[in-house]
This record gives sequence, structure tokens and C-alpha cells, in this order.
Amino acid sequence: MSAGKKVLAHLSVTLIAASALLTGCTKSETDGTPAPAGSGGEQQVASAAPSGASCTLSSYGAPKLDLTNAVVGFSQSEKEANPFRIAETQSIRDEATKLGVKKLLVTNAQSQLSKQISDIQDMLAQGAQFLIVAPLNSDGLEPALQAAAAKKVPVLTIDRKINATSCADYLAFLGSDFVAQGKRAADAMVKVTGGKGKVAILLGSSGNNVTTDRTNGFVDQVKATAPGLEIVAQQTGEFARDKGQAVMEQLISSNPGITAVYAENDEMALGAVTALRSAGKDPGKDVKIVSIDGTRNAVQAIVDGTINAVIESNPRFGPLAFKTAQDFYAGTPIPENVIISDREYATDNARESLGSAY
Repeated sequence: MSAGKKVLAHLSVTLIAASALLTGCTKSETDGTPAPAGSGGEQQVASAAPSGASCTLSSYGAPKLDLTNAVVGFSQSEKEANPFRIAETQSIRDEATKLGVKKLLVTNAQSQLSKQISDIQDMLAQGAQFLIVAPLNSDGLEPALQAAAAKKVPVLTIDRKINATSCADYLAFLGSDFVAQGKRAADAMVKVTGGKGKVAILLGSSGNNVTTDRTNGFVDQVKATAPGLEIVAQQTGEFARDKGQAVMEQLISSNPGITAVYAENDEMALGAVTALRSAGKDPGKDVKIVSIDGTRNAVQAIVDGTINAVIESNPRFGPLAFKTAQDFYAGTPIPENVIISDREYATDNARESLGSAY
């Protein structure tokens, strides 16, 4: 077998093994319909081939490691007031325990880039041999990445991409296709509005690819499919409920004709619901709302009629992150980007899906 065919075979094995690991996922999770309630909502690798060049243990230059006898570090980026971050951290903890990882170090940067850099450096000083990092921003982690590279410690990034070189500055990225999420949110918005109205966008925090991609995907899809939908405002709510509420209050005042809201995460959408109610409007009816994440509170809001649709962004990275690490140390080539499959919640499936929301 040629070297090229061997790499493709290894990538195929990686995807099959990852999919097998993520029990509870059904085919329905890849075609947009929900898994049965209570399935746990574990991640599944998307059916499309992974993108980017592959990386091996030898090409990365890291020493071989047995995770059950290793120190693993996890750097969380944001305050755990957000259900996404709570579920993400818990998933990492649970899988480390399940696998019997010798020691798991967990830090939280509290939404401060300087703290995330020092957190990572501190974990390295404590002997971390493998790092899982949820980056706060796409840029700015260079000092931490350089410190890890100096010690030959692989860095696996999850949920946000960084602007760096894979298989050199970091191992790989595990996460969603954020442009696709934005496009799917636009399609949902067209459906619930009939393709007409005035839309306000509650942007996520600046400086990361999630906000950029979710915005571009939504805007481009609206332009392509619904010229009757006018985007009249875009303002950051920084992925936070209180700020989403404050921004929505301002937008209602400055743009009283808003008939729809696209929130780039559920927390901002829930903040918008509160603001709209305070302004005497009926969220979900007077003003249609579509968001991204899939938190239990947002799915319940669909059941209650105050949010119209939610595109999932699955935070349960523990199984896939540790499976990727195990494959890496076993010599399997790891693709630069491993994209997961996200489902969608709407009025026809929200109630039955509450058990698997986070």
C-alpha cells in the first residue's frame, strides 16, 4: 500500500473509532433531526471527510504517552455561568475519570486572555504532558503555545479555532462548522418569518472565529435566499445573557420595527426574550428568535413559544478529545480539523428533545 493510501486508511479508522465511541448518537443526529430524548446528546463526527493535513506523533515530535499514567491539562476560556462551558468542562472531567487519567488539571481563564496564557504556563510548570484548550480568542495565545512547544507537549484545541499552524503550534481542532451553523440559523429564520422582516443580530464576542463565521454564514445565506429579510442592526452581546438583554433593550429603542432576532448563542437569546417582554412585545410571536447552542433553557423556551428555533453547538468534547489523544499516541494520523455534526431544535421536536439538551 502506498504512503498516501495508508494515511487515508488511518483517517477512515479514526472516524469510525470516534463514531463508535460516541454511543447514544443515531443517524438522525447527522440529518438535522434529534436523537431520542435521554440519549445524552454525545458528539458525533460529521460524515464528511476531515479537512487539512494530518499529523502523527513522529511529525509532531512529542514523546509517546500512556494517558492513564499522565498529567493532562484542560484550559477553559470563559466563566462557567454559561451552560455551554459548564457542560464542556464536566464532559472533560467525566471522560478523564472514565479512562483513569492519572491527574487532570483544570483551569478557567474567566474570559481573560492574559489569564488563559498564564493558566497554560502554570499547568506546564505542574508537569502537564498533554493539553486540551478551549481558546478564548483566535489570536494571542502564542506565548502559551510556545511554552508548550518548548516542552514537546501537544495542544489539542476545541470549540474555537486559533490562527496558528497545526502539527507545529497545536495538534488539531475539534469543533463545529460555524459557517454552516450560521447558514442553518438563516434557513430557520426564513422558515419562521416567511422570508420577510427586519432582523437584528446579537453578535458573540469579538476576536474569535465563532462570531465571525456564525455572522458570515447567516448574512450570506439571508442575502442568497431571502431578499425580503433586512438586517437592520448588528451589535455584540458578548455571548452573555445580561449583555444580550441590555443590547436588545437598546435595539428595541433605536429600531422599534425589528421583527426578528438572530442570537449567536442561547444566553443572548434568553436575554433578548426578557428585554422584549419588558418592552411589551411577545417574543416568539411579535419578534421571531433563532439562536445557536442547544441549552436546556433555550429548548424549553421553544416548548414555551418564546424562541422559535435553535441550532445545536454540542459542548460534550470529553469522549472525542480523549479518543483523539489516544489515537495520536497510538500513531494514528490526526486531521487538522475534526468537524462534529450538530442537530437542530424547532417546535416539532423540542419537547421530546429536552432530555438530551444540556
